Amino acid sequence: MLLTVTTTHRPATDLGFLLVKHPDKVHSFDVPTGTAHVLFPDAADDRCTAALLLDVDPQRLGAARGGRKQQSAPESFALGQYVNDRPYAASSLLAGALAKVFRSALRGESKDRPELAEAAIPLEIHVPVLRCRGSAAELFEPLGWQVTATPIPLDDVPDGHPLAGDSPYVDLTLTGTLRLAEALNHLYVLLPVLDDAKHYWVAPDEIDKLLRAGAGWLADHPEKVLITRRYLAHRRSLAASALEQLDRVDPDSIDAPADTVTDEEAELPVARKQSLAEQRRDAVLAALSESGASRVLDLGCGGGALLGALIKDRGYTRIVGTDVSSRALDLAHRRLRLDQVPERQRDRVTLWQSALTYRDDRLRGFDAAVLMEVIEHVDPPRLPALEASVFGHAHPATVIVTTPNVEYNGLYEGLTGMRHSDHRFEWTRAEFQEWAARTASAHGYRIAFRGVGDEDETRGTPTQMAIFTTQPKEEQA
Repeated sequence: MLLTVTTTHRPATDLGFLLVKHPDKVHSFDVPTGTAHVLFPDAADDRCTAALLLDVDPQRLGAARGGRKQQSAPESFALGQYVNDRPYAASSLLAGALAKVFRSALRGESKDRPELAEAAIPLEIHVPVLRCRGSAAELFEPLGWQVTATPIPLDDVPDGHPLAGDSPYVDLTLTGTLRLAEALNHLYVLLPVLDDAKHYWVAPDEIDKLLRAGAGWLADHPEKVLITRRYLAHRRSLAASALEQLDRVDPDSIDAPADTVTDEEAELPVARKQSLAEQRRDAVLAALSESGASRVLDLGCGGGALLGALIKDRGYTRIVGTDVSSRALDLAHRRLRLDQVPERQRDRVTLWQSALTYRDDRLRGFDAAVLMEVIEHVDPPRLPALEASVFGHAHPATVIVTTPNVEYNGLYEGLTGMRHSDHRFEWTRAEFQEWAARTASAHGYRIAFRGVGDEDETRGTPTQMAIFTTQPKEEQA
C-alpha cells in the first residue's frame, strides 16, 4: 500500500528535514506486519515528493494479531488471512507504519528546520487505493483540505461505463496549506476511520493515541463522534471514555453503533439531534447570560469546550479557564488556537493550572464561575475544601454547577456503573439538592435548580444543574 506527501514550498527538499529522511536514500523499517520503505521519487527545489510504501507479509500480519479475532475485520472467510486487500488498500496498517517511520514529524519536531515545522506549507497527499466507507470529504474538508475522492471501478472498459460498477475503494487526493504534523496526524486517525476496520486488537491505550493525534482538531470536528467510534472499533465503553475526556460528551450521544445502521439508512437526510454535551453547554451559556456576568471562570475547563463558546461572545471581557491537569490545559490551548488569534482577543482569555480544593487568590473578583461536570471527579472527603475555595474564598456573584443525575443511568443501555471511570460519585436529584442547599446556606447564596436533556417521567433529566446567586446582605442577616 502506498501514500505520498508532496510540497512545493521552496526549497522543497526541506521536506526531507521535516521527515528526518534523506531524499537521496531509500529508507527501510521493520514493522509488525511487514516492511515499510520511505523513498523520494521526486526531489527538486520546486517540488519534492516522499513516498511511504508498506509491504505487508500475510504471515506476520496474522502473528501481529496475537491469535485474537480481528476487530471490525472486512475479511472473515477461511482464507481471509491470505486472500484480502491488505497489501494494497490503505488502512490502519499504513497508519501504524506512518506513526513509526515519521515519529518526529508527527510530533511537529525538527532539529534542523524547527521554524519550518511550525509553519503551514502547501501539501498534497495522495493515497491511490483506500477502502472508503462514507464520505472522505466530510472528514477531511472541515480540517482545511480540498478533497478529491475518485471511485475506482471494478472493471475497466473503453467507454468509461464499467459493467460491474464502482468498487468500495477510492483514489484519494488531499491538497491544502497546513503544518506537516497536522497533516500526518489527520492521516493517522482518519485512514482507519474511513476503512472502518482495525487490524490489531484495540485496547484502552488506543484512547490515548486518539487524543494525542486528535489534539487541536478532533474536539471541534463535526463528525467527532463518528471518528471516535470507528477509530475505537465500535467499542462503546472506550468511545464513551474518549469522548468524555475529549469534550465531555456523554454516552447518550453514541448509543447507536455504526454497524447497526444500514447503508440505505445512512443516506437518509435526517435532522441531527443535539447531543447532551451541547445541550448542557447551551444551558450553562443561557444561565451565564441571565446573570449578566462579563468576567467568567471555567473551573475544571478540561479541553476547553465551554471556553470556545465563551470566546465567541464579546460580552465576556475576561475569561479564565483552570484545570489541575497540565495536559488538559495544553489541549485547550491548542483547541482555542490562542497562538493564532488576534492579540486583543487573546488578552481576553487566560489558562491557569489550579486545584479547586486549594484557595487561589487569582480566582477572586469574578462575576461568575462554572463547574460543568466537575464536582463528581472530586473525592467526597475533599468536597468541603472545594466549597470553601470556590463558594467561600473566590465567592463569585454567580456559581453554576452541573453534574450527572444517577437516577437516569438506568436508561443507558449497557451502562452498569458510573458514566465515567474517573467519577468518584454520582448523585440522585435529592442528594444533589441537599448538598446544594447546604452549600448555599453556608456561603450566602440563593439557589435555583434546572434539568438539562430529555426528561423522563420518573427518572428526571440526565444532567442536573444548580444556579447559585449571592444574597443581599440584608437577606443573609
